[in-house]
Amino acid sequence: MGQVSIIIVDDHPLFRDAMRLSIAPALPGAAIEEAGSLDEAIAKLDTLPDCDLVLLDLKMPGVQGLSGLAYLRAQYAGIPVAIVSGQEEPAIIRRALALGASGFIPKSTPADAIREAVKTILNGGVWAPPAASATTPEEREIDDLSRRLATLTPQQVRVLMMLREGLLNKQIAYALNVSEATVKAHVSAILLKLNVDSRTQAVIAAGKIDGEAVPSHQG
Repeated sequence: MGQVSIIIVDDHPLFRDAMRLSIAPALPGAAIEEAGSLDEAIAKLDTLPDCDLVLLDLKMPGVQGLSGLAYLRAQYAGIPVAIVSGQEEPAIIRRALALGASGFIPKSTPADAIREAVKTILNGGVWAPPAASATTPEEREIDDLSRRLATLTPQQVRVLMMLREGLLNKQIAYALNVSEATVKAHVSAILLKLNVDSRTQAVIAAGKIDGEAVPSHQG
């Protein structure tokens, strides 16, 4: 396989250290990088085009749940991304896999199982704990939304993340250094791909994927 390159993305240094200690014995000579935020991970990936695996936490400042996964999968389609999370709900696991994750490793997983998971993913497989299949119409609808979210381009994912933060078109345009017309075009594409009619509905749809409750005043 040659030298393996892995990036551990988590905002808690102690957990990054623990993950490194868990996987290093199984991967002699591996280059294991660390990133404390999604932006830091993106900066490292831009300099490591041959990265073999990203281990991504779901809960970090500036990252709303699975949106970070959606962005990495869209921007770096050839690099496997596995979620490492304290969340273990079967629905979240299913949605992560629907968005293209190569694995889902709960933080409660024993070290030997973590090593097995990483090896499986590096060998081209998918690793996840046993997860219940979708049984209710609502679960199937959200799984379909996850697949729709996976069709967004990297820039569309970034725009959607900013919509969820409540930013206006002009604020998004400034942050991304593009015109307001470009932002409007991205918003229109997002609505079409998510099969919704408004920005508010797009934000609600993205929240549903992350398991957020819908405020009653929004229906």
